[in-house]
Amino acid sequence: MNFAPGAWRYAVFPLLAAPFAFVFSVTASAVALALGVATLAFFRDPERSPPPAGIVSPADGKVSVVREEGDRVRLGVFMNVWNVHVVRAPFGGTVEAVDHSPGAHRPAFSKDSDRNEKVRVQFAGDGDGDEDDHEVTLIAGAFARRIHPYVEPGDDLERGERLGHIAFGSRVDVLFPPSVDRADVAVDLGEKVTAGETIVLEEDAGFAVDSVLEDDGETGPEDVSDETDLSDDDKSNDGERSWT
Repeated sequence: MNFAPGAWRYAVFPLLAAPFAFVFSVTASAVALALGVATLAFFRDPERSPPPAGIVSPADGKVSVVREEGDRVRLGVFMNVWNVHVVRAPFGGTVEAVDHSPGAHRPAFSKDSDRNEKVRVQFAGDGDGDEDDHEVTLIAGAFARRIHPYVEPGDDLERGERLGHIAFGSRVDVLFPPSVDRADVAVDLGEKVTAGETIVLEEDAGFAVDSVLEDDGETGPEDVSDETDLSDDDKSNDGERSWT
């Protein structure tokens, strides 16, 4: 099993404490061991197999946001504690900018999470201007205190490649270019999606294909609707960057 960077940093203390705690209490030892194992499970990083075509989900979880913002569509995926928290590129392309914005730490499934701390990864469009750019935003949640992007400006990514991870709860948004209409989105609010595998936008939806996708020329934007709250239920292992 692969783990996201930082997994052992969080898990090593309870795992090491478990045998010592056994001297004083079997229960304390069991709790420490369970905490360490649960932490490793949270940072699990399974392999994914993108479909032949289409824009894929950037995260595991439930679709919590589908809305129009001016002439653009935003798709948001809420990750609960049980979901894999490694974020993947929904489309291929060149990273143009990686920007960190400080903010609050509201629950990631709430409307207030738009004001949360975030890292925006912007991909280059077709070269005609910023209006064709598309971006993936990693948003911290109530308990998420670290966002770890794996990429830097100038990096070329393939669809489904690891983009980063967020420690302990969060949301991931995709903002599509104006060529994408809400009706193009292939998933609905509340639908469960899998990072790198679930198609959220079909290849014929008007996405700037040639500049975004590399080998298979696939395309795909996403749809939007009003934001809804849902409260239910590496690329590089060294030299990672993170913000607190």
